[in-house]
Amino acid sequence: MSNQTGEPTIQFLGAAGTVTGSRFLLACGNTKVMVDCGMFQGLKELRLKNWNPLPIDPAEVDAVVLTHAHLDHCGYIPKLVKDGFRGKIHSTEFTAKLADVILLDSARIQTEDAKYAAKKGFSKHNPPKALYEEVDANRAVRQFSPERFHERIEIAEQTFVTFHPSGHILGAAFVEVEFYGKRLLFTGDLGREHHPLLINPDHIPAGRFDAVITESTYGDREHVPVTTDFEEAINKTIERGGSILIPAFAVDRTEVILVQIRELMESGKIPRVPVYADSPMALRALAFYRQAINESSPEIRPEIVETWKNKDPFSTGTLVELTTVDESKTINDPQQPCIIISASGMGTGGRVVHHLRNMLPKAKHTVILVGYQAIGTRGRNLVEGASEVKMHGEMVPVRAEIESIQSFSVHADGDELIAWMKTQSVEPGQVLVVHGEAGVAETFSDRIKSQLGWKSHAPHDGEIVRL
Repeated sequence: MSNQTGEPTIQFLGAAGTVTGSRFLLACGNTKVMVDCGMFQGLKELRLKNWNPLPIDPAEVDAVVLTHAHLDHCGYIPKLVKDGFRGKIHSTEFTAKLADVILLDSARIQTEDAKYAAKKGFSKHNPPKALYEEVDANRAVRQFSPERFHERIEIAEQTFVTFHPSGHILGAAFVEVEFYGKRLLFTGDLGREHHPLLINPDHIPAGRFDAVITESTYGDREHVPVTTDFEEAINKTIERGGSILIPAFAVDRTEVILVQIRELMESGKIPRVPVYADSPMALRALAFYRQAINESSPEIRPEIVETWKNKDPFSTGTLVELTTVDESKTINDPQQPCIIISASGMGTGGRVVHHLRNMLPKAKHTVILVGYQAIGTRGRNLVEGASEVKMHGEMVPVRAEIESIQSFSVHADGDELIAWMKTQSVEPGQVLVVHGEAGVAETFSDRIKSQLGWKSHAPHDGEIVRL
């Protein structure tokens, strides 16, 4: 462990100029703590960064603090463990549970993709290989240390953390970190008010922070109000005899979409057609959301607990949960109208890829994109009007209707981020803007300076900032 010499710093090892690969290294003397340890996704040049060695020996990292269980925040942890990290991974209880599901699924998908690429011969790697395997993910899961919200805990020398609900997904937190006398705030991904299931984000704790490290995913725009676009897209597709494919993030987005579909069916606004939840990871995550409601978790809105405890807010009455590959194959080319919800949300992997391959060439179908689509993903290409997309080494024509509906976002937009920052009682020493695409972080940083009058900076990849 460290002595008290040296000066506390933060190094940006990801999510600088991009929305993916969140990794922030706190260092002072011999003490090293990582806040988030995510995987790069999207563009090939970003994905290749997953293979680059870290500028430090993972064995030297004392602890990892995890804000939530999305891959771009936790997906690199098994690789860190594979390369020698043996410390604890501190997170909330439901983040630990969801990370178990997500990391094992990530390992399986990587292994299966490598085998498929080897079989088909479309990979440039010979032989194709996974970044990490299930053994690494299982080892990582065993290193998790679930923590309670609002409890201050010591995780390393002169390092204390406190988790606060952020309303983004189940278990998600913004994190207060005390590091060698410096008080820091990491937003992780900040949720919005009026999430259909989760409580609003906590206000910022009182007192002065030396630095606030904030996301800026939607820092340059405002979310559109809730519209009828979703139900209209479903209705016109069913009327022409087609089916709807919804690529959805396995954690939270699937749950939110199922609640919306149930409400639309119950009110008679859309027909009662079969609804297929086709993602093993999403189904396991769904079980945790059901558990949270039935156990009256403080993360769940009280009115949801009151109405739905020991009932199922996610059942549409026509919901079919598909668990096996064979079951999934039965809906690859649906002959009767139905709604398919499948991961991944950006169309980059998982069962949704096979559904896209079968449904995109047919004009009667509709693909509804309901989440953020990172640059370089199939989802982003579809949103931008691609006439064909590459899948498993082949170009697949896009004839299906493509809809992008942003009202389901659980990321705070620029106005919401500013409003939340104003809940600080004292101006922070500096704001460091991360987790935004090139140009977006800078735009939001400028807005902080002009509207709030605070010192703000958007760090570049690899930059070290003194605290």
